[in-house]
Amino acid sequence: MNRIRSLVSRPVFAIVEVTIAGLFFVQTLRHIIGLLYARASSATVVSALGADSSLLAANPAAVGPEVLSSELSLLGAVLGAPVLMILVARFRWATVLVLAAIAVGRVLILQPGSPITQVMAAELVLAGGLAYIVALVQRRAKLLPLFFVLGFSVDQLLRAYGNTYDPSMRPDFLPAQAALSALLMLAGIFANVGRDQDTQPDEATGAYDTGRGILTFWGGIGMGALLFLQLSLLALPNAIAGRTDADYTLFVPLVLAATFLPAVPFVRQQARFLLSPFDSTTRGWMWFIAIAVLIVVGLRIPRINVGSSEIMVGAFLLTIAQLFVSLLWWWLVRPRAARERNFTGIWVATAGLVLMLFLFFDLLTYDYAYVQGFAAPLQELNVYMVPLMRGFRGMGLAVILLAAFLAAVPMIVSTRRMAWAGGSTTETVTGLAALVCAIAVAMIYSRPIAVTPVLDADEIIVGTYNIHGGYSEFYELSLEGIARTIAESGATVVLLQDVEAGRLTSFGIDQTLWLARVLGMDRRFYPTNEGLLGLAVLSKVPIVYDDGFLLPSLDRQTGVQRVQIQPDEDVVKIYNTSFGQLLAGGDVTPQEINQTQQMEALLALLRTHIEVDYRGQLGRTIVGGTLNNVPDAAIMQTLRSNGFNDPFAGAPRDRSDTLFRHGQSARVDYLWLWRDTLTATGYVVLTNSTSSPHRMAVIRVEL
Repeated sequence: MNRIRSLVSRPVFAIVEVTIAGLFFVQTLRHIIGLLYARASSATVVSALGADSSLLAANPAAVGPEVLSSELSLLGAVLGAPVLMILVARFRWATVLVLAAIAVGRVLILQPGSPITQVMAAELVLAGGLAYIVALVQRRAKLLPLFFVLGFSVDQLLRAYGNTYDPSMRPDFLPAQAALSALLMLAGIFANVGRDQDTQPDEATGAYDTGRGILTFWGGIGMGALLFLQLSLLALPNAIAGRTDADYTLFVPLVLAATFLPAVPFVRQQARFLLSPFDSTTRGWMWFIAIAVLIVVGLRIPRINVGSSEIMVGAFLLTIAQLFVSLLWWWLVRPRAARERNFTGIWVATAGLVLMLFLFFDLLTYDYAYVQGFAAPLQELNVYMVPLMRGFRGMGLAVILLAAFLAAVPMIVSTRRMAWAGGSTTETVTGLAALVCAIAVAMIYSRPIAVTPVLDADEIIVGTYNIHGGYSEFYELSLEGIARTIAESGATVVLLQDVEAGRLTSFGIDQTLWLARVLGMDRRFYPTNEGLLGLAVLSKVPIVYDDGFLLPSLDRQTGVQRVQIQPDEDVVKIYNTSFGQLLAGGDVTPQEINQTQQMEALLALLRTHIEVDYRGQLGRTIVGGTLNNVPDAAIMQTLRSNGFNDPFAGAPRDRSDTLFRHGQSARVDYLWLWRDTLTATGYVVLTNSTSSPHRMAVIRVEL
């Protein structure tokens, strides 16, 4: 051990330690958010079916309420881990033991077994991660910002390699994960064992493994808010690209640079010079206002036209906001006085509670329409709480701004010190060299895959597929199965509904981007709800134009996506849509009226396009998607009377039903052809795929 220490300095081991530990913490935090959402949804389905249902035995992914309850009860132990760490952090091996919990838990996530579920393994990692944060604050406070910055940076590299799907969360990564966990343990031992626990910060040398610190109440609040900002938007290049309709490939290296740059001492020193002339009571407010303006303008003005060029100003502004936000990690902790009481563990647990609150807010901004009333004995709260929770519709920006404010509060209240400090030239050069290498890797792996276009075709194969947010009926993540289904269908054009481009509940994956790259297809995404939920079209036929329009929506906001493809000398116009659902358990009349209004809006849109674009001729047109009603419904008769043909008309239910849920089936997904401009020569529903509650409907269209 001493020989190894003589070859590599302890700060190098410390950097390796915090980088890997930070990566595991960030990955697991994002993963457990998606897991808990999926398992809670699965438990809801199981409860509705009843424990003795024969469907449960045939679906291993189904999660019973009792399993979910045991997993949720352990969250209290997770939040208690940092409090316990206050008592044991003084012992030399405490940090190493905590790192062992992180390393072992991270391996168990990929290979869970009874009685340890995947959620329980993730909770072990999070408990160890929160305790590790306490250990850093108490003895090596200067490493805490690097724990987050380097963790998110490496996470972005892995997600770029996996086309936004973290490859290290897939079972085939187990050997590499075991090696990384072993490396974390070795680095932790070499960086911690034998270290003088009482060493004070050395500003002259900028040593990485020294410094007592303390996390205050506002530091804990800021930490929870910062984690939400990073996980939900600013540290996700695909989320930035999805919300601003920007080029994902371009912004992967840019967002990575914005995340990593604060780790370079020279950058922090320049930030210090920028703010030092201003009064200490106002600089925190100035920093928050700058972040807020960047976020608001970035989300509200995604593009501007300059001459014949279009500049993606929104994504650039959000990337700058990420740089500003990433610099806030240095304001969470302050130096600890000699006899000052230490409540760091309590405030770290508070950070976890703040993050949970923001996650709940974020969920409501997407799923407000599905809020149900409280059961007895809490039914009295329905008068106030249900309207309040449903009132989160369209409030995504407000939630992000609230998180930005709380993230900046530690800086606002710190009026006696400037947290940013420079470092040695060696540290700056090393940091910049690491950044250049990371950007090069990100650019290589984020490059789009070349699509072999289908040209001068005599026919196209068109499918419609509601992928249910990437989940199966019992909420098992099933993107690989969805990709296989599309590939087996042979479709050259696919209309997708219920698609997510980076939501926390779907593990931050851009589902259209991942599917397009795996299948070798071009893609277009139209967001209908908070920029990350909507409609998409995948195509091997060249796409020449796309746009979208919102529809009147009683429940969750939906819309119509228009895409024009060009298989030959003329275009084929595709309208992809999803209508509101008819939810059981109450009066469906308002929902049926809403569907009628949506159909009227769709037809009015088509009439507008006939008059404006085609001089009375709609041309070759396909209308498809999830209309959430049966073939003999009034809205379907309206489509027929307006000149649209249903290739599945008259087909038996076993060949046309597309929704299979709870042992029952119905046809709710459609493909309609405009008059005689296109002819369907065949149709099929891929009923053998269970990757989504919906089945993919496919037609063969003669041009």
